[in-house]
Amino acid sequence: MEEDFLPLDVEELSKPTGNVYKSVSIISSRANQLTLQLKDELQRKLAEFAPAHDNLDEITENREQIEISRYYERKPKPSQDAVTQFRHEEVYYRDRDNPTDSNAPELYS
Repeated sequence: MEEDFLPLDVEELSKPTGNVYKSVSIISSRANQLTLQLKDELQRKLAEFAPAHDNLDEITENREQIEISRYYERKPKPSQDAVTQFRHEEVYYRDRDNPTDSNAPELYS
């Protein structure tokens, strides 16, 4: 999902919702979801390398652990992924107060 991030066209960004602020809010919410998923995934992978005992004298560098960290540093930022997903209409949203203001597929038929 890599895209070059040049300045975004505000008009294009606001088309799906009709409001640029609503679009930014949706993108922000999706970025937060992606951040939490990424954080959980990274913590699970790094937990494999956690020592069984806490001893500050025996802290060693683990090459695999460093490679995992570098991999996550090189990944696109969650905000970039969220913008890309929104632009490709891969993000569903629904307004609780106004059920007709949604692009989500019908869950209940």
